Amino acid sequence: MNYFLYDGSFEGLLTAIYEAYYRRERPDYIVAQDEFESDLFSNTITITSDQEKSERVYRAIEDKISYLTLQHVFYVHLSDLPERGTLIYHYLKLGWCVGPNVNHYLAEECVRRVLEISQKVRGERHRMLGLIRFERLQGDLYYAAMEPDHNIVGLVAPHFVKRLSDQNWLIHDLKRKLAAVYNKKEWMLTSLDVPQTLIYDDKESYYQALWKNYFTSTAIQGRINPRLQKQFMPVRYWKHLVEKKPLDT
Repeated sequence: MNYFLYDGSFEGLLTAIYEAYYRRERPDYIVAQDEFESDLFSNTITITSDQEKSERVYRAIEDKISYLTLQHVFYVHLSDLPERGTLIYHYLKLGWCVGPNVNHYLAEECVRRVLEISQKVRGERHRMLGLIRFERLQGDLYYAAMEPDHNIVGLVAPHFVKRLSDQNWLIHDLKRKLAAVYNKKEWMLTSLDVPQTLIYDDKESYYQALWKNYFTSTAIQGRINPRLQKQFMPVRYWKHLVEKKPLDT
């Protein structure tokens, strides 16, 4: 079995797909290097990211298949599923054969899986926009923690650039130790360890109490629907919601 190993980046993935077409060896699997589990029958080929090669693949997807296909590829990449590289490879091989109609080939497992995963990533991004809660820290910084299933911090950041353009803020994916940071001018992604403690602004505890009291008072007993609430506000996200934190006594 031939394994093409890449660095886990989108550029690295597209470079691996480029090499899959131009090398004599063909990959059975395309896997992020830090997720690869070796066995006796694996032949590994390490692919070095190359900007020019990745851009050629990027343009080929958009020009020869469709921009929608490019979007699906990017969202599946952000899923962080271990099989994402191989799945995208088979999906694109079919796409370059059949063109823009590739997403109509639902009898093909790679197409079904790509569309399914892409929708899940999009759905989590949409849901997270309503679940992210900022807390004001000392130094005039608004901080929000999240632990999404997929690598979506870069997808949610542009929304808050528009909504909170006059504030310094940071959205922190604790699971991946990745953060989107905004300084009132531009935003960037950066690696960031989980903080040991957060130093809140003096007014933040008062604002938190107001918000939690509002949530409690509006969720009157006759209107509470726990099943529906869990559907739209999944339990795994609750620990980062201000209104779900216990009130200080």
